[in-house]
Order: sequence, then C-alpha cells, then structure tokens
Amino acid sequence: MRKMGQALCICSRGSITIDNKRYFFIQKLDEGGFSYVDLLEGVQDGRFYALKRILCHDREARQEAQTEVEMHQLFNHPNILGLTAHTFVDRSGKTEAWLLLPYISKLRDKGSSISLSLSLHSINVRGSREAMTVQDWAAQRCTISYRAPELFNVESHCIIDARTDIWSLGCVLYSMMFLQGPFDMVFQKGDSVALAVQNSVLIPQPCSYSEGLQNLLRSMMVSNPQERPAVAWVLDQVQDLRTCSPNTHTNMV
Repeated sequence: MRKMGQALCICSRGSITIDNKRYFFIQKLDEGGFSYVDLLEGVQDGRFYALKRILCHDREARQEAQTEVEMHQLFNHPNILGLTAHTFVDRSGKTEAWLLLPYISKLRDKGSSISLSLSLHSINVRGSREAMTVQDWAAQRCTISYRAPELFNVESHCIIDARTDIWSLGCVLYSMMFLQGPFDMVFQKGDSVALAVQNSVLIPQPCSYSEGLQNLLRSMMVSNPQERPAVAWVLDQVQDLRTCSPNTHTNMV
C-alpha cells in the first residue's frame, strides 16, 4: 500500500514533519511493549495531535500495523478517531509505523489507550519456554499500566484465564471513577509499574462512590489472580448496584 505523504523525520529541535506540515514534540503520553505515543502540537493550526509509533520487528508486525491503519481508514464516525496521516519509516534497519491521530484529552484521561490483554480462552502455561512466550506477548500487546501482575513475570506452570482480564477491567473501572488509571502516576514518574502492581490498590479518600462499588473495585484488583472474581460474579454485582441506585444522574452508584 502506498505511503501517505512524506516520511516523518525527527528533527533536532524536537519536531516532526509530515505532508509538509510541522509538529512540535510536547511530551510522552504512553508507552507499551513495542509502541509509544507522543503529544504533538501543529505549528500551522496550533492543534494537538497524538503520534503513535509502532516498532515492527518483522514482516508480521508490519502487516499488523498496516491492518491497524486500514481499520482507522475504514470507518467515518464521530466516536471513532480518524487517521490524520501515517507512514512506515525505516530506521537503522528496522521499520516503524507512525500514525498521526487527533488528540482527545478527555479520552486520554480516562484511559483510552488501553489494549485488550487476553482472548476468551485460558492459556495453560507448561514450562519456562511457554512462560517466556506469554510474557513477551504481554509486553507487546498489553498497555503496561493496565497489565495484570501475573503477566510481568509469568510462572513456568500456571493458567492464565479471564481473571487476568478482570484486573484490566478493574483498571478501567478505576479510571472511570477517578479520571486516571491506578498506576498512571507511577508510569509518569518513571517508577516500576511491575513492582507497584504487587501492592494493594488504594482508593482515594474521601470517595463519593458507594461502598458497594468500592468493594467491587477492590475485589477486581487483587494481586493474586486466584482470588479475583469470575466475570459472571462481576456482572451480577454491577446489576445489583444498578438496582440499588435507580438515580443514574448521581455518582453514588
């Protein structure tokens, strides 16, 4: 597929150019195992943009990045981010896919960069080699601040199932409640998220949400996956909370 515009180049003054338009680098927004998101400001229009850089280590990764580009181009809807520009850049023998997107601050505050962690099927890890494969996969696919503790150091013999996704769902719930992820500040400070997730998640106090919702959040964000609830139980709890709080115009769910 033909590249869009000129190849982006990182300039010495912290700017990039694409389609003859220049953008200043403002700050780093997020980082995954093999991708980075930076905040840019357009020199000509003064608008903010998000630059997603995907490291493509092989042909398969490049194709996956191309598929992501095509998915952006496939839809035209106000609730789906449109792709402003993209290109594939060859640097030092490696390829990077660069996607330029509109920056939506409210979405970013609520954790819009979340990557889904696992499929619906459980993974039976048998041996150190399989454990390392799962760990590498998680590093590439799962946003670090939403990654479950067991994916940072996968044990040689274990089962990874939907309870791992319950942790990530808990991070989403936390973000919806407090407008930032439970480990966003840890990541922004450059501290170890892998160590932080081993500790209990503290709910900011005072908290205007109901004790039932707080307890649900705590149950989902237990470091030991064996102690996390099943999806069906979480759904039942949510339904109970909604039944007890018919007034949806308040945050006292």
